[in-house]
Amino acid sequence: MVCMASDRPPVAHHRPQAGRSAPLPKFRVLSGIQPTAGSFHLGNYLGAVRQWVALQESHDAFYMVVDLHAITLPQNPADLRTNTRLAAAQLLAAGLDPERCTLFVQSHVPEHAQLAWVMNCLTGFGEASRMTQFKDKSAKQGADRASVGLFTYPVLQVADILLYQANEVPVGEDQRQHIELTRDLAERFNGRFGETFTIPKPYILRETAKIYDLQDPSIKMSKSASTPKGLINLLDEPKATAKKVKSAVTDTDTVIRFDAERKPGVSNLLTIYSTLTGEGIADLEQKYEGKGYGALKTDLAEIMVEFVTPFRERTQQYLDDPETLDSILAKGAEKARAVAAETLSQAYDRVGFLPAKH
Repeated sequence: MVCMASDRPPVAHHRPQAGRSAPLPKFRVLSGIQPTAGSFHLGNYLGAVRQWVALQESHDAFYMVVDLHAITLPQNPADLRTNTRLAAAQLLAAGLDPERCTLFVQSHVPEHAQLAWVMNCLTGFGEASRMTQFKDKSAKQGADRASVGLFTYPVLQVADILLYQANEVPVGEDQRQHIELTRDLAERFNGRFGETFTIPKPYILRETAKIYDLQDPSIKMSKSASTPKGLINLLDEPKATAKKVKSAVTDTDTVIRFDAERKPGVSNLLTIYSTLTGEGIADLEQKYEGKGYGALKTDLAEIMVEFVTPFRERTQQYLDDPETLDSILAKGAEKARAVAAETLSQAYDRVGFLPAKH
C-alpha cells in the first residue's frame, strides 16, 4: 500500500477550535511500504518515497512499514525482521525526519489488526471477492494456495485508513477500488452504530514520472519485472550502479531527444536525469545537442553515484545502531497509537463491547 498526498492545498481533517485566530489543522497523510523488497529501487524512490519527504513539511504525515500486509505471502521470519529494519533505515536515509513525521512499524500498533476484525465482520464475502488485486495476486499463485489473509488484506487497508480519520486519501488509480471499499464500510458502520468514522474521499494523484527498466524500457522498473541489469537498487555498490546506467538500452539513432514511443530507452534516461536534478527535459535536449548517447550515460552515471553513495552510507549508519533505530520506531508507534487508540475505543464502544476494567 502506498498512499500519498499531492501538492494540493491542505484539507482539514478536524474542525478548528472556535475563534478566527485558530489555525487550520494540517491534512493528515498515511502511507505505507512493504518490507519485502530489501533495497529500495530507483522507481519506488522517485515514485513515492521522495514525495513523502516533501510532504512531512506541510502535512501531518504518518508513514509505516506494513509488516502485517507483508505476511499475506510466506515470509522467512528472520528475513522479515531484517527487512523491516532495513526499510525503516532507508526511509530515514531518504530524508524522513522523526521530528516532522510519525514513522512506525504497522505491527507495533495493534489497533490496526483490532479494527480490521471489526471491519471484516461488516464486509460481505462477495464484496471482498470482487477486489481486483486479490484476483490478480491469487491467480499468480493459484487460488488453492492463496491465504485468507491475502483475501482480506483490503479490509486491513480499510482499518489502516479509518484509524486516522482522514478526509481524503491520495492514491494511485490502481487503489481507487480500495478507497471505495473504505467509504462503503465507513458508511455502513456509521449507519448501523452512529457517526464514528470520517468518510474518506479518494484523491487520485496526477501521474508521477514513471521510471522504466534500463534493459527493457517497455516495462516499469520493478523487482518482479526487471532483469538484474535493468534494475537500479539504491543499496547496490555505486560502481555497479554506474555500470548499469552505462549499459542501458538506447537505439541505433544518435540524437538525444525525448520520444517515449520511438526512443523509449533514451527517454527513460532523460526522465531519470531530469527527476534527480530538476533540470527540464527540453533543457537537457539542448544541453546534449550534437553529443552522443555516451556523454548522456556518463553524466547520468555520475549523478547516480553522487545520489546513491550518501544514501547507502546513511542507511548503514542506522543499521549499525539498531538501538537508535528501534527507539525511533518505538516513539513513532507511541505517537501513532495515541491517534489509533482513540478511534478504536470509539468503535469498540459503538459496537457494544464491554469495556475492560484496569
